[in-house]
Amino acid sequence: MKILDILILGSGPAALCLASELAKQNLNIMGISTKSPKDKWENTYGIWASELEELGLESLLSHRWSNTVSFFGNGINEKGNNSTEHRYDYGLINQEAFQNELLKKCKGIEWLNETAKQITEDKNFSEVICFSGLKLKARLVIDASGHKSNFIKRPARDDVAQQAAYGIVGKFSSPPVNKDQFVLMDFRPDHLNKEEKLSSPSFLYAMDLGNDTFFVEETSLASYPALSQDRLKKRLFSRLENKGIQIKEIYHEENCLFPMNLPLPFKKQFVLGFGGAASMVHPASGYMIGSLLRRAPLLAEKLAIYLKEPDQSSIELASKGWEVLWPNELTQRHKLYQYGLQRLMRFDESKLRSFFSSFFKLSTKEWVGFLTNTLPLPKLIYVMSKMFINSPLKIKLGMLNIN
Repeated sequence: MKILDILILGSGPAALCLASELAKQNLNIMGISTKSPKDKWENTYGIWASELEELGLESLLSHRWSNTVSFFGNGINEKGNNSTEHRYDYGLINQEAFQNELLKKCKGIEWLNETAKQITEDKNFSEVICFSGLKLKARLVIDASGHKSNFIKRPARDDVAQQAAYGIVGKFSSPPVNKDQFVLMDFRPDHLNKEEKLSSPSFLYAMDLGNDTFFVEETSLASYPALSQDRLKKRLFSRLENKGIQIKEIYHEENCLFPMNLPLPFKKQFVLGFGGAASMVHPASGYMIGSLLRRAPLLAEKLAIYLKEPDQSSIELASKGWEVLWPNELTQRHKLYQYGLQRLMRFDESKLRSFFSSFFKLSTKEWVGFLTNTLPLPKLIYVMSKMFINSPLKIKLGMLNIN
């Protein structure tokens, strides 16, 4: 049986982002997945436009908004309304174009319709045994199949916070957001009863898609246990009804649920992860696409170098890969984000609105860098300290866990 250089598990954005970079390295690569890499991706992917511009990929945006706002119910601004204006472009990724662009770069990589059942390690390779009985050998197995991976080992944790969302694309009796507008967060609680106001907060994420079509989504930033899809759906419909808006037609329903604060994987293991399996979801925002695109090239280049050493075992290759993926700088930043998230999860909707109102008073460069995880560690510490100093007393006490 021929031994592959790399076997990739999965065929979603994480798998294709890394495979598209590995394909440049003249390696013998194969992928396996329960879904074809050509199957249409279901969820929408939003991103700050600058993240794609810096990579020369801005053409992959299907929509782009300069009118980007949030609502925290915090009084009237200089324009006579209660919006927080971000003045920073946001975009919606064209899923089909993005997927096709990655597939085009994956030239030469074959995907088999298989699912891994077991992975074992030999001296110089790993063997993947599929549910069909097929056995595949590779010097390195990379699990990019998502956060539900059975093969990536990490510290146990019982209280993993989940981001949950329910959204629809459709037509409405009147616009749920202004023309050409993107709403990052609408935390206004007017539609909630007293009981709901005391439970886990959620916000509206919404955008004008043109042609009288809108995307509206009720999102829970992070909660343990997670808010149910049914509850988020009821909140969204209640929010719309409170504005006198009826849903006329639904083109697409979206259900999202993924962990925000998975512990980082152990670095000494013989399977390497990427994407959700490697805890690459941003603990402060839930975003990951920008990180996948930024971190895949270096990982691919380094793995190609390591694979040139024929005596390297799977655990040695994977351990080196983990060090590239999670160097000390990124590990420390991740810990800081997780620390912040744990405190935010204790905030009720009033405190959370106050927190974000203060957060977006940071400079654009600071809050964008925070949300995209592109601030160097010293700068991140500075920004978090600045945020704490400038926050109202109730937020300071909440961040210190003093109620």
